Amino acid sequence: MTNRAPAVAIIGIGATIVIGLVVGGYFGGLRINLTPSYPLGLWRIVPLENPAAVGDLVFICPPDTPTFRQAAVRGYLRRGLCPGWLSPLIKTVVATPGQQVAVDIAVTIDGALLVASALRPKDAEGRVLVAHDGGAVPRGHLFVHSDFAGSYDSRYFGPIPAAGLLGLAHPVLTYAR
Repeated sequence: MTNRAPAVAIIGIGATIVIGLVVGGYFGGLRINLTPSYPLGLWRIVPLENPAAVGDLVFICPPDTPTFRQAAVRGYLRRGLCPGWLSPLIKTVVATPGQQVAVDIAVTIDGALLVASALRPKDAEGRVLVAHDGGAVPRGHLFVHSDFAGSYDSRYFGPIPAAGLLGLAHPVLTYAR
């Protein structure tokens, strides 16, 4: 019995250290990205000092709506600590309130084509993807995008409430496929 005590103590100390690192990393703004929208790996949430602007790479919580619940069921979103137990998205802000977005075979913003924004009629499983109708980005919302192939972004779900903004997304240790 006493021969097990050191092993149990070492396992207990190791588990405490791992849990401490995970909790400390979470509250320190570290997140692990396992989605295909941006490189896999360790990212850090950096607080925004100004309102989100076009070109900002951000972490943003999706709202708990039927659209995002369906996206979770289809596997487009992971589980996380955002409303509805959804994971934050890493996306680039491509349009802010008042800008005009048109969604057709690709996205245009104020008449300019958004690079890598071609719409897909179906997902990888053959399920129909419904495009956003377009229009002016409403006050308090952001139109977000990822140029990674197959990304689920505002092309499909439309502008997202800026209230879900967690901060800027900075890669710490990532691996691009």
